[in-house]
Amino acid sequence: MSSLPAKVIQLHVDKERSLFKVPRQSFVDQSVFEAERRIIFDRCWLYVGHASEIGKPGQFVTRTVAGRNVLFNRDTAGRVNVFMNTCPHRGATVCRDRAGTAKNFQCFYHGWVFGSDGTLKDQPGKESYCEGFNAEGGGNLVLAPRHEEYRGFHFIAFDKDIVDLSTYLGNAKEYIDLVVDQSASQMTIVGGSQEYSLRANWKLLVENSIDGYHASTTHASYLDYLKGTVGSLAPVPLVGYGRDLGNGHAVIEYSAPWGRPIGQWIPAWGEQGKADIQKIVDGLTQRFGAERAQRIALQNRNLLIFPNLVINDIMAITVRTFYPLAPNFLHVNAWALAPEEEGDWSRKSRLENFLEFLGPGGFATPDDVEALQHCQRGYENAREAGWNDISKGMAREKQAMDDEVQMRAFWTEWNARLARAAV
Repeated sequence: MSSLPAKVIQLHVDKERSLFKVPRQSFVDQSVFEAERRIIFDRCWLYVGHASEIGKPGQFVTRTVAGRNVLFNRDTAGRVNVFMNTCPHRGATVCRDRAGTAKNFQCFYHGWVFGSDGTLKDQPGKESYCEGFNAEGGGNLVLAPRHEEYRGFHFIAFDKDIVDLSTYLGNAKEYIDLVVDQSASQMTIVGGSQEYSLRANWKLLVENSIDGYHASTTHASYLDYLKGTVGSLAPVPLVGYGRDLGNGHAVIEYSAPWGRPIGQWIPAWGEQGKADIQKIVDGLTQRFGAERAQRIALQNRNLLIFPNLVINDIMAITVRTFYPLAPNFLHVNAWALAPEEEGDWSRKSRLENFLEFLGPGGFATPDDVEALQHCQRGYENAREAGWNDISKGMAREKQAMDDEVQMRAFWTEWNARLARAAV
C-alpha cells in the first residue's frame, strides 16, 4: 500500500466538457515526490547514454541515473555494459572519473581491481581469502538489472521484470528513427554535456519540453532576434500537430522558420550553405524517397520518452534528461547530437544553433527556467489556487502543436502508475 494520499493522485478529467486539470499539490508534496521515485523512476526504462560516447573498447562514462551512480562502458572485447558504480567489497565508488579509457578499474579504498568487463581481477592480500572466493561472481561489479539499446540510445531499468525496451518505446520509435536516419553512418554526441539545476518540480520541465503553446510569448525575444537578423528566417510558418504516442510518450512535430543544418536553408548561410544543404537533402532523398526525406529535413520534433528523456530535433538536436532531487529542485543534463559524417560548415552551424537557443546561456533556456521557477513559486505561495488547466485542444479531433495533448499523455500515464500503486 502506497503512502501517497489518494486525493493527490487524482486528476480532474471531464471528457464531456473537454476539461483536464492537474492538482498543483502534485508539484509540492513530499509524499508525491517519494512515490514518484519509487513507482516511476524505479520502474521505467531510463536513458543512460549514447553508443558514440563509448565508441572504442575501454571507453567509459559515469552517470547518476535515478539517484544511482552507474558506470557505462565498452569493455576491451567490445561489449557495452552498465555497472552499478559501487565496490562489492565495502561500497566505495569504484570509478571517480567522469569519462575516459581504461582496461581496469581500481577501487581507491582497499585496492580491489576490476576488469573492463566488471570481473574481479585482483585483491591486495588475496591469499587471506578462501579458495574460490569469487567462484559465484559475488566479487564482481554488479550489472544494472536490465540494460537494452535502441538505435544507439542505451537505457537501463531497475525493475528486472519490466517489459522489453522495444515494447516500452512503442510508437516513439518512429520519431527516434527520424532523428537517427539523418545520418548515413551513425549519430554521435558532440562535445561534452551541459549541466544546470533549477528550483522547480521535474514535471514542469517535462511539460515545457514538449509545449508548443509558450514559444511565441516566452521566447518572443528569440523570434524578434531572428526577425531582426538579416537572412535568419525562411518563409515557413510555425505550424504542426501534437500526438499521444502511448505509454506516456508524446511528440509535437512542426515546421518552423529557423535554419536546420540537416535540410532547411536560410539566406544567412549563403550560397555555400545552400549547396551543402541541397547535397544533404539529395542524399536523404536517395536513401528514403522524397516524402520521408522532406519530413526528416524540414520538420522539427520535440519528443518525450516517459518519464524524463527529451529529444528535441529543432534548429539543432539536443538529448536531455533530468532528475528530481526534491519536490522543488531538479538537475538537468543535455548533450548535442549530430550525424557523425557531417562537414565542418554543418557542424559549426549546428553548434551555433545549439548554444544560441538551447544552451544554459542561450535565448530559450533562461526564459524557460525563469518561467518554471515562477510557476513553482505560485504553487508554493498560493495554495488556494489548486489546479492547473491542461485542456487546450481537448475537443479537437486533430491536435495542433500549440494544443496540449502531449502533456495530457504524460499526465495520464503518471496518474495511472501512481494510482495502481495506491490500491
